[in-house]
Amino acid sequence: MSAPRVTVTAIERHEWPFTLRLPFRFGVITVTHGRQTVLRLRLRDEAGGEAWGVAAESLAAKWFDKDPALSDAQNEDQLRRSLELASAATLAAGANTAFGHSADSYAEQVAACAAEGLNPLVASYGRALVDRAVLDALLKRHGLSVFAGMRANIGGMAPHAVAPDLAGFDFAALLGRLAPARRIHARHTVGLVDPITAADQTGRVADGLPETLEEVAATYRHRYWKLKVAGQVEADIDRLCRIAAVLDRLHLYHATLDGNEQYADAEGAVALWRAMEAEPRLARLRASILFIEQPVTRARALETGMAALAAARPVIIDESDGALDAFPRARALGYAGVSSKSCKGLWRSLVNLARCRAWNTAGGQHFLSGEDLTTLAGVSLQQDLALVALLGLAHVERNGHHFIDGFAGRPKAEAVRFMEAHPDLYADTPRGPRLRLREGLLELGSLDRPGLGTSEEPDYRAMEAMPPAAWPPAAWPPATWPPATWPPAARG
Repeated sequence: MSAPRVTVTAIERHEWPFTLRLPFRFGVITVTHGRQTVLRLRLRDEAGGEAWGVAAESLAAKWFDKDPALSDAQNEDQLRRSLELASAATLAAGANTAFGHSADSYAEQVAACAAEGLNPLVASYGRALVDRAVLDALLKRHGLSVFAGMRANIGGMAPHAVAPDLAGFDFAALLGRLAPARRIHARHTVGLVDPITAADQTGRVADGLPETLEEVAATYRHRYWKLKVAGQVEADIDRLCRIAAVLDRLHLYHATLDGNEQYADAEGAVALWRAMEAEPRLARLRASILFIEQPVTRARALETGMAALAAARPVIIDESDGALDAFPRARALGYAGVSSKSCKGLWRSLVNLARCRAWNTAGGQHFLSGEDLTTLAGVSLQQDLALVALLGLAHVERNGHHFIDGFAGRPKAEAVRFMEAHPDLYADTPRGPRLRLREGLLELGSLDRPGLGTSEEPDYRAMEAMPPAAWPPAAWPPATWPPATWPPAARG
């Protein structure tokens, strides 16, 4: 089909608070609560038809920008500002394809954000939400699921200046050959403060749900695990040994290591791997490791060769995937893969998939990995699962169902509507609808319906209007601007 050209005529921005049932530590922050953004927009096509679309994502502190001088509230305002800028640009734009709206505005969004001290990763947040809502509305307008719509290239994906390395690439052929997964393994995250056994618990969450790693393994029966490390070799080895003591009881398992930028250079990550090789108790766990995720701080990750670490296991970038050219730059340094996260952009994931296909045709071994940013049950979870299904991935990190109690914070009627529309994905429990896991697997068949993973929408009346972003700070720019630690693309 020819890609419809559409104009966005209205955008609504909402948000709501949620509380975690367990604290979750990654990198430099321990999270106990948060807020989710919900964006709703209306588009009109050239025939005069209209439709509404929706997208949702957490306002995650200390991931998009880990500057310790910024408060969590300031991190949230950075993301709100990114969304404000993307919304304004989209409303001002004329008719375009879904992909064109994203690609044509990319440079403008990055530049507008950089002028206010927002790095490319923050810039991607606002654009990612708008892009998903546009695609959701477009699919609903034509009564197509994301799988059918993308196979027909409804978004008009084509070579573009934002990815000059893919000039001449046949995106329509790539999309037409996609075979979306009908089920996917959930890769469970073991956070840095998660209890491994009952001996690690300082208290008990009174909700009857799995809490320790032992309980998670027995209840959900995962085959895939994601293990956070903290950049302190002795402490990491001790914790990994205690994790291995649990996982080694399983008949079969695979794992990934997430460095969360905890190492100053590749040598630090290599030291951890050498220590793992020297520890007999980690023999089976080490053999299970599929890849290592973003071990080096983003300030140096794209300046440091990965050959020594990559000789042990493939290494991927995550936080360093700020600018759209990050993956090709990382590849030149020895990285093998890049994360797919809806918060960074659906079109970005597909561009990086095209890169993997092009490079692998030439003899490479490059890949995408599905990672989580604590996607919450409902729109956010389902849109990200639709994306990784479209990419054909075998497993994806999922942690929202563990650290957040189902649809906690949302009206019960909303949760029931989602469960009834997606009975393969959610289960009814005494505590209300929750994600359904069977033998560590998520069933995705019900995502194959008009829209981007769901035809249901949340209860907007049970949300707050997003407040104006208090960004940039009053004293701007600081005397030290631009920060020397930023990637060159983010310097003003």
